[in-house]
Amino acid sequence: MATIRDGKIVEDTWQHVADGEAAPEGDVIVTLARLRQEGEALRARAGKLGVRVGSDAIADEIGDEVKDLALVAIEFPKYVDGRGYTIARKLRDRFKFEGELRAVGNVLRDQLFYMHRCGFDAYELQEGKDAEGALEAFQEFSVTYQGGSDDPRPLYRRR
Repeated sequence: MATIRDGKIVEDTWQHVADGEAAPEGDVIVTLARLRQEGEALRARAGKLGVRVGSDAIADEIGDEVKDLALVAIEFPKYVDGRGYTIARKLRDRFKFEGELRAVGNVLRDQLFYMHRCGFDAYELQEGKDAEGALEAFQEFSVTYQGGSDDPRPLYRRR
């Protein structure tokens, strides 16, 4: 599985840990349910902590819970499910989340530019997807009209 972070293909040090599995040393990503049950113990262990949330998560309900984490992975179960964009935008803009926002699941090249505009800075591509080709998605548009998490000013304010 290829990971793109900050516009580069990187070696990923994060490990997804299923509920019920022992958390290994190092950087781990757990489910929101597990974070809520074992939060103190997970935060006390060595390594960074991240959480994986579904596209049905409500940013207003999780924003304060995740603000001290190093990573929030937002699931995209289908390419037509756009709720993850809203979660990302609210975490960045309303809750001032400064950690890594990662898109996971059914993440397609055609979505990367728009995900970036909503605040994502990392993307887990599924097996078999062309990571080198996906990098080109960030350069496909040179002008945006509306504001985003990457630049809140609409086009007419940028002149």
